[in-house]
Amino acid sequence: MSNDLLSKGLSLVRAWFEPPPEKVLERIRDELRECADLIGGEVSARQRAAKLAKTYTELDENGRRAFLRILLTEFGPEPERIDDAYETYRSARGSDAQWQAEAALRESLRSPRSRILTQFSASDAGVHFLVDLRAELLDFLRDDPLLAPLDLELQGLLASWFDVALLELQRITWHSPADVLERLVQYEAVHEIKSWEDLKNRLDSDRRCYAFFHPRMPSVPLIFVEVALTEGLAGDVQQLLDVSAPLFASERADTAIFYSISNTQKGLRGISFGHFLLKRVIDDLRRDFPKLECFATLSPMPGLVRWYRAHPEALAQAFTASDWRRLRAAGAPEGTELLQQLLETPEIAGTEAWREALAAPLLRAAARYLLATENDRALDPVARFHLGNGARIERLNWPADTSPKGWRQSWAIMVNYRYEPDKLQDRIDAYERDGIIEATSAVRRLAR
Repeated sequence: MSNDLLSKGLSLVRAWFEPPPEKVLERIRDELRECADLIGGEVSARQRAAKLAKTYTELDENGRRAFLRILLTEFGPEPERIDDAYETYRSARGSDAQWQAEAALRESLRSPRSRILTQFSASDAGVHFLVDLRAELLDFLRDDPLLAPLDLELQGLLASWFDVALLELQRITWHSPADVLERLVQYEAVHEIKSWEDLKNRLDSDRRCYAFFHPRMPSVPLIFVEVALTEGLAGDVQQLLDVSAPLFASERADTAIFYSISNTQKGLRGISFGHFLLKRVIDDLRRDFPKLECFATLSPMPGLVRWYRAHPEALAQAFTASDWRRLRAAGAPEGTELLQQLLETPEIAGTEAWREALAAPLLRAAARYLLATENDRALDPVARFHLGNGARIERLNWPADTSPKGWRQSWAIMVNYRYEPDKLQDRIDAYERDGIIEATSAVRRLAR
């Protein structure tokens, strides 16, 4: 290693552990104390919160970490006050004074940092600042687990401020404000929006797009779903995304396909909107299109190839002797070499005959993966979301997403999850209570 590289490496290490100057730390403490003391009315609270946010955003990464550590360690609840309140509560148990003592104990657990954080809720910019701050805090947690209690406290506050009863469902159209459309392009997490023409296609008359908005973040979609109106289940996402495809007559539609659901704010992780969004969207679609009989997704399986890469023996078990005979006849390489290619470069599929021979074992592997559980929960993150919201695994489709991403994630396989409004709650309860995965008999036969 050259002296220059060594010197650069040492400076990075020093920077990682080096706290900001004491003068900066004292300024942070002073501003935090001002907020904790709750002096003045709402205008003062907004001014203090804005000043504190400005201080935080002007700090470098080490300064922000120090800011959060000070907030956690120096602005927590007072241990002596908790002890006194607990002793009073213990003495009052069983008497008429118990309930007042319980309220005092609860109040003793409320920390000054909660009062500080709550001041940001007075303005749109403050709420958005805290959402962004938590996103950064989640990154810091990987190297600084000491900050975990602060994350839990902030998540609890955000959960109350972003309760679904406070959210507004809006349909996004081509005529929505430009900043909303730009954020749709920015936050699309499933199928990249590649152009304005692509976006316009997704907002055409045979499509719908819905999002939840919060009154304090009126131009930021928190979660959005893209819907295609079709006849029958869709099994090829490239057809749905084809900007040159003819416009479908939406009055003929009997099926609504949810082909993309994207959460936009990392800082709201752990605060669930999905179930309520889909339920509200289904209600809205049924009102506008009474002929709709089927509500389903066309979903990726982002964990499929990754899981089999960690369990190659399970992939080998999905191939039968007849599968290998068909593959040899199609000119595919022998067993170990083929399996290695599927795991390391899954988009390599050879000839059309080779692809046809791969269909049965890959669909079998996908079905087994979808029906497998760990700790009574599905292995795939998208499956956990839809099964936890009451859906049924309806059908596997191959090839369904032949983009490079589709091959890398799941050998181009996609899955339809079906939502039947009158069965949602029973399925949610069965999945949450017993880990029961609802699937059609066709999917279960595939998994044998």
